[in-house]
Amino acid sequence: MAPDQNIPESSQPAKSEVTAAPQASQFLRVTSRADRTASSVFIMPSVLVVLLLAIFPLIISLYLSLSRFKFVKGGFEIKFVGLANFHKLFFGSEQKHFLGVLAVPSVVGWMVFGSVIGLLIYALFRGFIQRRFKARSLIGNILVFFFLTALIWLIIASLAPQGRPGTTVVTLLYVYIDIFIQYCIGLSLALLVTQQIRFRRFFRVIYLIPMMITPVGIAYMFRMLVDTDKGPFQPIWQALGLGLFSWVSNPWGARAAIMLGDIWQWTPFMFIVLLAAIEGQSVELLEAAYVDGSNRWQAFWHITFPQILPVTSTLVLIRMIEAFKIVDLPNIMTNGGPGTATESLTLQAFITWRSLDLGTSAAIAYTLLFLVTFIGISYVSLIRSRVAGEL
Repeated sequence: MAPDQNIPESSQPAKSEVTAAPQASQFLRVTSRADRTASSVFIMPSVLVVLLLAIFPLIISLYLSLSRFKFVKGGFEIKFVGLANFHKLFFGSEQKHFLGVLAVPSVVGWMVFGSVIGLLIYALFRGFIQRRFKARSLIGNILVFFFLTALIWLIIASLAPQGRPGTTVVTLLYVYIDIFIQYCIGLSLALLVTQQIRFRRFFRVIYLIPMMITPVGIAYMFRMLVDTDKGPFQPIWQALGLGLFSWVSNPWGARAAIMLGDIWQWTPFMFIVLLAAIEGQSVELLEAAYVDGSNRWQAFWHITFPQILPVTSTLVLIRMIEAFKIVDLPNIMTNGGPGTATESLTLQAFITWRSLDLGTSAAIAYTLLFLVTFIGISYVSLIRSRVAGEL
């Protein structure tokens, strides 16, 4: 069939356009491959840094935790001993140092233990009734329940009248008491500076000053402040009747001094994050609540707090992971004393490493890693359904 002579020559597909299509497709394939190669090349240095600074030390420390390391004439000797280092921490010579001395709780201790366990059972039962848990996640939540039960019993039993907390319980006290107080103060300050008060911009800057000071500087500063003999607060301690009280010689006084320093250091972090969350909430909801007759407390509890709850959950998790690594304050303020009353797990691992017991030090570090991991998983498991319900 002859081609239509009436079609203009300009409307006929040009031969160059037909041959250009495969060339364009090939060019796109080449550039796409080059982009993938370039991304791998640019990411590779970061991957190598992570391997060198994180993965390899984890592998080496894992091997050390399963070995006995000692220096000998002409070098050192490493002998694989399996779980002997962990056995020493939980059941051997380091048990009282690591776990503490457990005793029968008092009546108040039993009441606290029963109340906390009751709350955990209620949370587990409520999630099961409301079908928040899938079949496979239900087993995980039951394991979380038993893990938290054992952890709470360890705290209650070691704080009994005849007990003595070990480094594990002391670390948990640092973490949870400090974070609770830091969050309450940070939230209060954040709510305060969002009000129409004078000099609120000035206060926003002043509250951030502790974050600009190094932890070592804060440790030396608080060690000087709690000095009742020649510290700057010595007249105040005398006026309060605490002139003869030695903070660093009393176990709970030393722990309180360390907690005060940690609270002063990290409250600004809570403050600045919560301030950003509060200022990012929906103003229309607050205005509607006030129009409907809600007071400030009702507006906060039913509108503001649910909106900042996701930020709060993430903030507490980040702060909790960081708080488990506390070492500067107890090391400088008390050197872990009196005795081992203020030692954290990180400080115990450091002191053990300094005494050249590298196997036990690595075992303590890995126990801390497992503890933080399980507590983080438990926290996320307990808070996830509540946060999802508020979103």
